[in-house]
Amino acid sequence: MKRTYQPNNRKKAKKHGFFARKKTNVLNKRRAKGRKNLLTK
Repeated sequence: MKRTYQPNNRKKAKKHGFFARKKTNVLNKRRAKGRKNLLTK
């Protein structure tokens, strides 16, 4: 039986990575707030 979580780095990056965030206004909001780092890590 397959387990529920089948990790896939490319899929993960496409959903939650930098470029995914760039498409919405998440990064701009965080910049406006004056975040030290825009993304964790």
